[in-house]
Amino acid sequence: MFLKSKHIHLRAVEPQDAELLYEWENDRSIWAVSNTQIPFSKFVLEEFTNTSHQDIYTNKQLRLMAVEAASGETIGCIDIFEFDPQHARAGIGIYIHKNFREKGLASECLELVSDYAFKTLHLKQIFSHISASNVASVNLFVKAGFEKTALKKAWHKTALNMFEDVWFLQLINYGE
Repeated sequence: MFLKSKHIHLRAVEPQDAELLYEWENDRSIWAVSNTQIPFSKFVLEEFTNTSHQDIYTNKQLRLMAVEAASGETIGCIDIFEFDPQHARAGIGIYIHKNFREKGLASECLELVSDYAFKTLHLKQIFSHISASNVASVNLFVKAGFEKTALKKAWHKTALNMFEDVWFLQLINYGE
């Protein structure tokens, strides 16, 4: 395992994760959160899992799979994206399968990846964009120490002529 806490392990994407990612990425109920508009093919996700070993400095992103320590079951993933080593920042996105939500596991994932971002990647800040209506996610990030620094008005299009506000949240590493 790559990163560990009491209840969660984060690990690299493996080829056998393609089927699980196919299920998650094609769940239309979460497309609005992930800005997805078209389904992913198994081929594309297999290619992704086969090339996910590449360096974050090359891909400018990293996906880690979240594994529940007790059961060994893969329960979600956490992404580091828009990795910008010049400005020492990156975006963070998290997905936990609905069967494992409201158990504190997402908080542990966020804590692990924040620690990795600051202590291993030496980032100054990490950020997230979260729809204002996604109260659970906003609360998750705020509880983890992220600050709401901007409200992007009418940022996400949700339907024809309908838009939603999006919070921009930041966690800045003031230490070291």
